[in-house]
Amino acid sequence: MGISRRGALKALATAGLGAITGGAAYGFFYGREALQLTSLDVPVKGLPAELSGLRIGLITDVHRSRWVSAEDVAKAVTLTMAARPDLIVLGGDYVTWGDRQYVGPAADALAPLSAPHGVYGILGNHDDDHDMPAALARQRVQVLRDARTRLEINGTAIELVGIRFWTKRQSDIAALTKDATDPVILLAHDPRRLTEAAALNVPLVLSGHTHGGQVVLPGAGAIAARKFPVIAGLARQDNTTLFVSRGVGTVYVPIRLNCPPEVVLLTLRSENLPRLV
Repeated sequence: MGISRRGALKALATAGLGAITGGAAYGFFYGREALQLTSLDVPVKGLPAELSGLRIGLITDVHRSRWVSAEDVAKAVTLTMAARPDLIVLGGDYVTWGDRQYVGPAADALAPLSAPHGVYGILGNHDDDHDMPAALARQRVQVLRDARTRLEINGTAIELVGIRFWTKRQSDIAALTKDATDPVILLAHDPRRLTEAAALNVPLVLSGHTHGGQVVLPGAGAIAARKFPVIAGLARQDNTTLFVSRGVGTVYVPIRLNCPPEVVLLTLRSENLPRLV
């Protein structure tokens, strides 16, 4: 006996719903917990030989919440510290929607972080401009809110410039990089700041914000992150290298699919990178 068109459509719909439900369950119970350490070399144009080999730990988009526990953040901290970075950068979005009940716990969970050349952080779009930086400062994290600091490493200087998510105009970023004679690393939560950084000839930008798409569908990709020039990983525009981390936590839905959370160890190299964007 043949199956009717209506029956076929019903069977397909049931199968599709099952696949969606199964994918969501996998993303909730496993995908969002599958934290990994990503280690890679990052070519930086004009990087002095003395800074080649500098190891930067990057943790971003923690989103401490009911869905991202202290244990989840502790795992990220442990992985990062085990990699023994020379410098640690925190890329913003420590909580979700500025949820005050998690501001202190988010900072506390990051407290064990330390590195020979310090721990620096910036703010994301989910962070408030007062309580979050104050909580991080209590844990010895230097928060760069539209600010610049100079580090001496191996007898050579490097400049860290950190901008808030809401700092977007090229003129405002230019004011922070003005007269910099040493290599500049721009810490910008939003990878769309690649455009301004490239125009200003900034050698390196470190970002997060995209979560790598968080849910990446076969054939369709990361639909939620298509507005960004780079969703995750390395790219280059003109003389500027960009790295975008998938981050640690989740937002909107506590699911990761085909997009595992990560902490990152970046090793800077004096090399060229093929243009990707």
